[in-house]
Amino acid sequence: MKNTALTETHTALGAKMVPFAGFNMPVQYEGVNAEHETVRNAVGVFDVSHMGEFLIEGEHALDLIQKVTSNDASKLTIGKAQYSCLPNDNGGIVDDLIVYRIKENTYLLVVNASNIEKDWNWISNKNDAGATMRDLSEDYSLLAIQGPKAVEAMQSLTSHDLASIKFYNFIVGDFAGIEHVIISATGYTGSGGFEIYCKNSEVKQIWDKVFEAGADFGIKPIGLAARDTLRLEMGYCLYGNDIDDTTSPIEAGLGWITKFTKEFTNSEALKKQKENGVDKKLIAFELDERGIPRQGYDIVDGNGNIIGNVTSGTMSPSLGKGIGLGYVPTVFADVNSKINIQIRKKTIPATVVKLPFYKN
Repeated sequence: MKNTALTETHTALGAKMVPFAGFNMPVQYEGVNAEHETVRNAVGVFDVSHMGEFLIEGEHALDLIQKVTSNDASKLTIGKAQYSCLPNDNGGIVDDLIVYRIKENTYLLVVNASNIEKDWNWISNKNDAGATMRDLSEDYSLLAIQGPKAVEAMQSLTSHDLASIKFYNFIVGDFAGIEHVIISATGYTGSGGFEIYCKNSEVKQIWDKVFEAGADFGIKPIGLAARDTLRLEMGYCLYGNDIDDTTSPIEAGLGWITKFTKEFTNSEALKKQKENGVDKKLIAFELDERGIPRQGYDIVDGNGNIIGNVTSGTMSPSLGKGIGLGYVPTVFADVNSKINIQIRKKTIPATVVKLPFYKN
């Protein structure tokens, strides 16, 4: 089991630690609902240092990224980031990721913790143009400072105007007394804020100063359980649940990050899917009655026939009702369609809804 540079800090704060993607991670501190509300209404901090970081450099860096990712990275200027995915050869997804353009020929790819080795091997095998690749995952830490008060709470820690950093833009600058930190207006919560990339040796100083600066704003440490409820309320896909090696970006509703202005891995087949339609789609649903949908529960039609399964589900802390995602045949995928979720021996009616679940 790997530790992040802050594992001892989490333990000292009384976090409940669990194994996650090969790492010892804090799942919660005071409770999921309280932590969820902190991020929705104030500001919270996640240690997400388990994520992987690859540096792709050189004159062929963009060529490689264009070849392996579905989005069009040629649109990135320095200081911009882009959500994308790595399609496989069979219509599925190797991983989803964020691509940052750091310098003219330098890009940072941020990948899921559970897929670091898999992604590295996949991209390396496609690197016939000779781009320089470096795996920085073991050396870097990542803090997600999320919530509507993040800008105000963190402004004293940097000479840069945080409010001026637009969504999916970033700067490299001073933060909490450390130079050359990536301050990125990204995150997986839907409540605004930043992600801070720094070296492992710097993260404890940053963590401490972040909590000092945020004390008057109700700042709290947040675990992975609330990260999951927050991202699910936004309808953001989680790799291994809602997308994987068998689900295509078109089926998953990720057509917006799948750009056919270029050629990339399996682009021809995905283009046909977009043009001809798909047999199944990822839907969002809300339960019409009380209940909690969980991953793996069956989705059934009005006659009790199994038509799909729940890929992510929870009791939404913000909405106070059961919400979830799952794949169903396209005929059941229209907004306002009626489906049912099999929760143990009960069949609970549900309605297909438009994302996000949570609208602030």
